[in-house]
Amino acid sequence: MNEKKSDTYRIRPAGRHLLTIGSELIKDRYAAVVELVKNAFDADSPEVQITFFGFDAEEAEKAGGFVKIEIKDKGHGMSHDDVVNKWLVPSTDDKLKRKISPQGRKLQGRKGIGRYAASILGNDLLLETVNEKNELTTLYVEWKAFENSEYLEDVEVLVDSIITDRKKGTTLIISGGKEHLEQWTENEIAKLRFELKKLLSPAFMHEDPKKSDEPDEINSHFDIRLEFKNFPVPAYQNFYEIVEPYPLLELYDYRIWGIVSKEGKARLTFHNNRIFNSKEEKIEFTVNLTSRKDIDMDYCGEVELDFRVYDREKDSIDNLINKGLKDPVSKKPLTRTEVKELLNNYNGIGAYRNGFRIRPLGDPGYDWLELDKLRVQKPAMKIGCNQVIGFIQIQSEEESLLLEKSARDGLRENKQYNGLKEISKKVIQRLEEKRYDYRKKAGLGREIEKLEKSIQKLFDFDSLKTEVKERLASHGMGTEIQSSIIDLIEKKESENNKTVEELRNAIAIYQGQATLGKIVNIILHEGRSPLNVIKNETDAILDWTKRLSKEIQLIDRICESLGKIGERSKIFVELFRKLDPLASRKRTKKKEFTLCSTIDDAFQVFKNELKLCKIDSHIKCSKEIKIYGWREDFLVIFSNLIDNSIYWLNTIEKADKEIRVEVYREGDEVIIDFIDNGPGIEKELIDSMIIFDPEFSRKTEGGSGLGLAISGEAISRNNGELKAIYFEDGAFFRLSVKREEI
Repeated sequence: MNEKKSDTYRIRPAGRHLLTIGSELIKDRYAAVVELVKNAFDADSPEVQITFFGFDAEEAEKAGGFVKIEIKDKGHGMSHDDVVNKWLVPSTDDKLKRKISPQGRKLQGRKGIGRYAASILGNDLLLETVNEKNELTTLYVEWKAFENSEYLEDVEVLVDSIITDRKKGTTLIISGGKEHLEQWTENEIAKLRFELKKLLSPAFMHEDPKKSDEPDEINSHFDIRLEFKNFPVPAYQNFYEIVEPYPLLELYDYRIWGIVSKEGKARLTFHNNRIFNSKEEKIEFTVNLTSRKDIDMDYCGEVELDFRVYDREKDSIDNLINKGLKDPVSKKPLTRTEVKELLNNYNGIGAYRNGFRIRPLGDPGYDWLELDKLRVQKPAMKIGCNQVIGFIQIQSEEESLLLEKSARDGLRENKQYNGLKEISKKVIQRLEEKRYDYRKKAGLGREIEKLEKSIQKLFDFDSLKTEVKERLASHGMGTEIQSSIIDLIEKKESENNKTVEELRNAIAIYQGQATLGKIVNIILHEGRSPLNVIKNETDAILDWTKRLSKEIQLIDRICESLGKIGERSKIFVELFRKLDPLASRKRTKKKEFTLCSTIDDAFQVFKNELKLCKIDSHIKCSKEIKIYGWREDFLVIFSNLIDNSIYWLNTIEKADKEIRVEVYREGDEVIIDFIDNGPGIEKELIDSMIIFDPEFSRKTEGGSGLGLAISGEAISRNNGELKAIYFEDGAFFRLSVKREEI
């Protein structure tokens, strides 16, 4: 007999559910301590005292455990009602609703689970809290009771309240067994100190409270005090410190800091600390997130950034020591090895909300901005993760839409998170440009020479001939012997000139192929549409020919399709004709060619891309102007310039985007002005000419830094020069080519 049962029931969490949301959602012991520190901050306390007590076997029996951790604050405390209806309620939305503490602090805890992280640290918890009405409320929890209970509601927790003369505040006393004590080794304590040092941003620690009507300013001061008493770890047996950031932060080599608004307007300050008494420099620009088509990203409220960068060469490390870098505890100057270790351990870019770090962003080696990946491609230009200590302040979840993961292990990877990454990279890029320019002028790092100069130096025997003649003369050798030896050198020089020419040709071929590789996406885009037509029409023709014997009228349709195939094939033929010089494995001889058609061919390669990006192109060039040189070199030059202009014009919102090319004669030179109305190039980058260095690129992603360098080499081979001219309304490049006799 099938008897139907129908009733209503309630979901009943198991007893261990409390431990699950505490110990299993909180990443580790350090995160557990951090959660409890945040609770002290939310209670409007000016400080939090964390004390570790260690006990031997005999003392442990009286103390109730081998280790005791006391976390004490001087905040507003909790009432009996708060403890019963908020503290004892998992995942309460109290802080989520309030958002602001009684004295105006933006609350750190939102999910209502951080307090249960204490279950990681010991076996039981004693809470003692005194509120402003002198009400002392105590609560005792033995975590094992939850493990052994079938349902959460079965666990009874005793809560007492009495009137007291104790000062307001909350104390948590966590007791643990031998296994909990043994977890705190010297290495683990060092990691805890590291986490606490990086928990607060420097701007948030140890500032004197300001007298202001703004609640955030009144409550910006917050100390973290760490103490170990009778602890069985020699280095920390009796240890006390007010947790402070390492003095390393004030001894940076380069720093950039400031605010990026919710609309992407960046107002920054740059400082080069390697130059004695150098002035701070203001930088303003707009971060356009719509320029990246490959990643979905959006603005994330107002962002405050502070990046401090360190060179890692020997003299840079010595400079840090000379500036006064000391151990924060012993106060002794650090050795070179210790400084390197400090940089290795302390580096990273952290994200902070209301002054508190969101782990693991900022952990050493957690390269969430992919700095090391970018540095591999351009080591002289880019900084690595182990060279930067950074702080990024973000707004609340409601304002920024940057959401923390429930397990306290970072931010959710949504479009606002992608936007934050892009904004951070753009700011770092500005520092990298300034640093690169300075290091180049100061002769630091690796020197980058143009290929043509390097080749010339390699095979230039003039200085050798002069030195040989002087040496021979000093040893009394006659002019006849001198001349015969110089003749031998000149003969070798003549033979090497052939090698020089072969080397130049090989370089030109590779540069052409590199340019072809840069525009491969254009080629694929241009070819996809005609290929689809050819494929579809070919399949149709094959089908129609089978039916042709029965339906004569199909002949007209076949002829029509063959016509379409022919038209699309011409597109490929024309495209390959334009690109053929770049793909050639052989170098042609110098010859005269029409400049106008060459420029037009380069623009035709980008025809659809220009149309898609709504960029107009205008070429003002007489068909009578001809140049004697290598046509493929000029295709390389204009392909790179057009590709760069499309990229940068695509980063701005503008109705009338355009690229103009104007060609004219001036004396014995042909002048080519290439101009766009994009965001332009900063004057200092033009003055320093670093934009022509092979590793320099202002593109956050995908920039090889080769385009302008290759173009510069290509024009040099043709007895010409490429230079950038500062132009307030966009980018301006001028090519000048001297006429050569044919």
